[in-house]
Amino acid sequence: MLTLRLASGREARLLAGHPWIYRNEIARVDDEGEPGAVAHVLDDRGRFLGQAMVNLKSQIAGRLLTRGEESIDGAFFARRVREAVGRCGRSVSGPEACRLIFGEADHLPGLIVDRYGDLLVIQILTAGMERVREAILAALRDATHPRAIYERNDASPRKLEGLELRKGFAWGEGETSLWIQEGGLSFSVEVAAGQKTGFFLDQRENRQVVKGLAAGRDVLDCFCYSGGFTVSAAAGEAASVVGIDLSAEAIAWAEQSAEQNGLFSRCTFTIGNAFDALRTFDREDRRFGLVILDPPAFTKGKQALEGALRGYKEINLRAMKLLSPGGVLVTCSCSYHVDPPTFLEMLRAAAADAHREFHLRELKTQAADHPILLAARETQYLKCAILEALD
Repeated sequence: MLTLRLASGREARLLAGHPWIYRNEIARVDDEGEPGAVAHVLDDRGRFLGQAMVNLKSQIAGRLLTRGEESIDGAFFARRVREAVGRCGRSVSGPEACRLIFGEADHLPGLIVDRYGDLLVIQILTAGMERVREAILAALRDATHPRAIYERNDASPRKLEGLELRKGFAWGEGETSLWIQEGGLSFSVEVAAGQKTGFFLDQRENRQVVKGLAAGRDVLDCFCYSGGFTVSAAAGEAASVVGIDLSAEAIAWAEQSAEQNGLFSRCTFTIGNAFDALRTFDREDRRFGLVILDPPAFTKGKQALEGALRGYKEINLRAMKLLSPGGVLVTCSCSYHVDPPTFLEMLRAAAADAHREFHLRELKTQAADHPILLAARETQYLKCAILEALD
């Protein structure tokens, strides 16, 4: 067994429940081994703290698997997968589309698994999980009995771990285009070509909020992707809904979903830049009763935070100006580097510059099947603020 010894005084985060060890917190690793190998973690006095997957090529050099001295084998991973699948809101008989495994929050660091009916989609983001890929696939087959398992191992974090990018069927075969049911609506999902694993499952509960806010309003959905918010707003009896996205492919999926639900007549979809569209609507003096902003993460790291906040402020300021009196802004950020206090402060600055006053009706987060590990704030990445214009 490899041994990782922490530098003096660097054990506090682990003892508080956080699962990460940064490279600069390590005093030494006895016989480094292959990237992703499991090591015993000791403090500077030799006290046992747990077992972690270790990759010194990554800034996050250690990811804790367990705080015990148990065997890390196929039975270990089978048990962890069963526990994750059995958490609240998840099961093979639960929501037709849901997240089954959410990395560190499910004590399986670097592993994401989403379920779309009888198809599983996995992302392996760390060298440690790559080493036990076959054990994970076997555990998933035993726990969920899927038709097939598709890999979306084309995410950029793999590069930081020294891993190749790839995608395709890891087990089984079949179609990658499918339909899912959510809140009484049908949505088109393409797991091979779509964003993330095909659909933004983390916004499921927030889409229901939008559905309840939309009645009688003219709605603008920026960064609409495959139409999750757009179709939900139309189903909520919106007077009209405009969906905008830069991707022609995403717009095509959104149109399919609107048509499938008999809501196409209320929806207008446009291929375009949301920043430009917001400026154009302002020049045209066009107003909306509900504006939705769900942009991609503007920053993947702390070094780009200042620029990201400028981008967030610009789109929110422009959206605020487009709201009719009593209008509602549903605005999101999916970057964990923008924490909730920073996000709200940006919204306060945008409202001041827009010369408008708002009530914060609610500040929501990701769906419950994306659990938040209390000791690791990085697992709470999604912010969704619901603001009501007072003028």
